[in-house]
Amino acid sequence: MGLKEQTIQAIARELELRQGYLQGQPVRTVYFGGGTPSLLNRQELQLLLETIKELYIVSEDAEITLEANPDDLTPAKLQELRAAGVNRLSIGLQSFHEPHLRLMNRAHNATESLQCVKDAQAAGFSSITVDLIYGIPAPGHAIWHRDLETLFSLGVQHVSCYALTIEPDTALGRWSKKGSFKPAEDEFTAQQFEILLEQMNRHGYVQYEISNFCRPGHESKHNSNYWRGVHYLGVGPSAHSFNGFSRQYNVSHNKKYVDAITQGQVPFELEELTLPDQANDYLLTSLRTIWGCDLRKINQEYGYDFRVRNAAYLQELQEKGLARIEENVLYLTDKGKLLADQITLELFVE
Repeated sequence: MGLKEQTIQAIARELELRQGYLQGQPVRTVYFGGGTPSLLNRQELQLLLETIKELYIVSEDAEITLEANPDDLTPAKLQELRAAGVNRLSIGLQSFHEPHLRLMNRAHNATESLQCVKDAQAAGFSSITVDLIYGIPAPGHAIWHRDLETLFSLGVQHVSCYALTIEPDTALGRWSKKGSFKPAEDEFTAQQFEILLEQMNRHGYVQYEISNFCRPGHESKHNSNYWRGVHYLGVGPSAHSFNGFSRQYNVSHNKKYVDAITQGQVPFELEELTLPDQANDYLLTSLRTIWGCDLRKINQEYGYDFRVRNAAYLQELQEKGLARIEENVLYLTDKGKLLADQITLELFVE
């Protein structure tokens, strides 16, 4: 048995070992992400889904999402995923512009970016989300406008858009360090974000989280649960779990993971969350969403009188048009969303 098969069997076993983690809460979403889950075949996916349904209470209308790269999504593969029980696809397009795909070292080309979505729709997938990247250096914004026009022509229900980030241990990171690649200026990236907001609004998409947009009623259940602090169980190498009071981080090394699970042990690191940690987690996620941050919740659940202790800064945010408070809920404005990380850090509970 190869390492892939051993890992799948170990994940099924971990699901059994961790059966009590969710304390009987129903499972409303299942998410196959990280790495390349589209490499799983129908039998492997069905094994994992059947194991989940045997061990947990799974909602009849559960959202079952699988992350995939465009070059993996052949018509035959799409039919296989549908037959296995996947009902939502998350496709990492990144761009429809060939030079930008090459710059980001993507395995797929611009034609595959476009065709895989059409093939998925033809295969019967009615729930599709795609990823796009903005803030890629360019002479102007024409390429970004074309990417968005192409996106809207596809009529997908959900879109996640992220600014290009330069990680040190990547080709872009090394090129940037050598001076052969110059990241876009912050102002350029901010302008592209503003274009994104304007175009999404014009085409009827709701920005329900800073980076996520959908047609009304097509919010991702999985992502929404995460931003609302719902508990989740992550299984497999590198998986994270959260129960409100602690986080668990599985070992990332596949062989070490398999060996430990075979011995009946789940190899994870545990991080206990203090009340300030829990409050900051809530701040970090809720401020990014359309639902905002309930200041009463921070007071009642975490014992922090937020409005009193941050009165001056909250007043400053409102005067500058960065935030508003309605019925004890703090919301960031479009202008404030550009500075979300900075604002959140200022508000963090110590």
